[in-house]
Parts: sequence; structure tokens; C-alpha cells
Amino acid sequence: MPNVIIRPDWHIPERRVTPERAYRDRRKFLRELGFAGGGLLAASLAARAADAKKLYPAARNVAFSPPDLKLTNERVFTTYNNFYEFSTDKEAVVDRVDKFVIAPWPVKIHGLCEQPVTLDAQELAAEFGVEERVYRFRCVEAWGAVVPWTGFELRKLLAKVQPKAGAKFVKFITAARPEQMPGIARLRGYPWPYTEGLRLDEAMHPLTLLVTGVYGKPLPKQNGAPIRVVVPWKYGYKSGKSLVEIELTDKQPKTLWETLSPEEYPFESNVDPAVPHPRWSQATERQVDTGDRIRTLPLNGYAAQVAGLYKK
Repeated sequence: MPNVIIRPDWHIPERRVTPERAYRDRRKFLRELGFAGGGLLAASLAARAADAKKLYPAARNVAFSPPDLKLTNERVFTTYNNFYEFSTDKEAVVDRVDKFVIAPWPVKIHGLCEQPVTLDAQELAAEFGVEERVYRFRCVEAWGAVVPWTGFELRKLLAKVQPKAGAKFVKFITAARPEQMPGIARLRGYPWPYTEGLRLDEAMHPLTLLVTGVYGKPLPKQNGAPIRVVVPWKYGYKSGKSLVEIELTDKQPKTLWETLSPEEYPFESNVDPAVPHPRWSQATERQVDTGDRIRTLPLNGYAAQVAGLYKK
């Protein structure tokens, strides 16, 4: 007769034991943020969440918000999302983010810089302050929107960490949590985590934002909470969501979409109506809420501000 082992009620299977490295790394991060215990952590997170909400709605910066732009319907834009970590179905993403935990959210800024730092996303918003800007948003799939983002200029954070002379690019690494992001397991051939990058001069441009809110509210999970980058003159896939690392480097980063299909998704990826995607024209775009088709502008309408970056 086989042995029958009766476990006590409190027994935890070995497979559920947290790996030592993950446990120690988490304790280290919480110590860095000043959290000594679970109760204090919960209280502090609640206080931080309350403080974060006070940042919204932020004052609109009219210098970066053309008055003739009509905002895209909020419900449409916040429920129509390219976020493959959750789903390849744009309208299904919003229904699959419920298990995604966005606090605490350490962001590591490191690499070729004098003052590397790890800060929580909410701390970043509070430290640098936020403002609202109305930007055109252009997806490589030939649809567009007009969006009121809330955030701060990336160059402020880069100035804080002080790039070294050898830094030429900024690499963005986003969250990859298969247990919370069901799309990752379905796309096993993808080079996760999602990685993107900019030249340092592009990252330092005043238009490049680190975004923590949209439509006067904290950023929803499906739109890249708690922090993402927005580069309005480039196709949307350059604007990485749910950032966990920002690295200064001397080498051009290998990005996810360029790795999968360099002919379709090159590193630069500036909006250019004269250069078609291999499978469709980029001359026009469909407005995502109304269905209206409008002419696409060079550099998505920001040529006056950024064309000088690309003069040979």
C-alpha cells in the first residue's frame, strides 16, 4: 500500500516558494524607498496614490497644444489599444489588464550616466511636476488620434542622471510579467521584453514626454500605466508603455519590432506620408473615433520643431 502523506493546513508547496533572489531584490528596492514593513508599505502606497491623484488634471501648456486640434473621444482612445503583452485584439486589451499590478513601480535609470537612480513612477511625477499637452498621435497602422497627455519632459530626468560623453542613445525597457500579461505567453516567438529606443538628441527634445496621465486622469493600465514615453513625430510603437528601465548607451538599441521585421519597422520610424509601409500607404490616416480619413502630415505635423534633427 502506498504511503499517504497528510500535510498540515499551513504547508506551502515548494513550487510556490518565492525565489531567494526575487525576495532579496524586492526587499532591497523597498528599503531604498524607505519602507521597513508591510503595514508601512501599504500605508505609504495608499498615501502616494492619493498624492498622485492630486496631480490631475494638470494645467495645460498652451505652447504645446494647438487650439485647432479637436480631442479624440476619451472612451474610444482608452479602449482601443495596441498592447500585445495583453492581447493582439485592440478592443480586448482593456478587459485583460485587471491583474496588472502598477504599484509600487520602480523605474531604473542607468547606463552611461554619472548619477544612476531608481525611483518609483509616482515619485518621478511628483519630483518633476506634470503638465498637459495636446499631441497628435499616429499609429503605423495608418490610424490617428488627438490626445491630451499629462507628463514631463524626458530631458529633465536625463539631466538629473547626467549622461556621460559616450552616451548616444536612450533605451527603453518595458514590463514583461507573463503571470499578469497574458499576451506574452501567446506570442512566444517575440523577443520580450518590449524594447524601444531613441537617439539621445531625440530623447532630449522638448516634445519628448514621459507620460503619467491622459484626459486629466492618471494613465489607465491599457494605455501604459503607470509611466510611458510619448514621441509625437514618430509612429506610435516608438512610444514604449509601462517602462521599467531607461538606459543610456553608446550603441543603437535592438528594438522588438525592428528585430521582428526591420523592413517594416526601422529604428528611426519618423512619420512620413511619402514613404509607404510595405503593406499599405501612409499618405492618409483614419481618425480612430470618427472614422474620418485625413491627410498625414510630415513628421506628424511637428516638422517645424524637429526637422532640424534630421538635416544631413
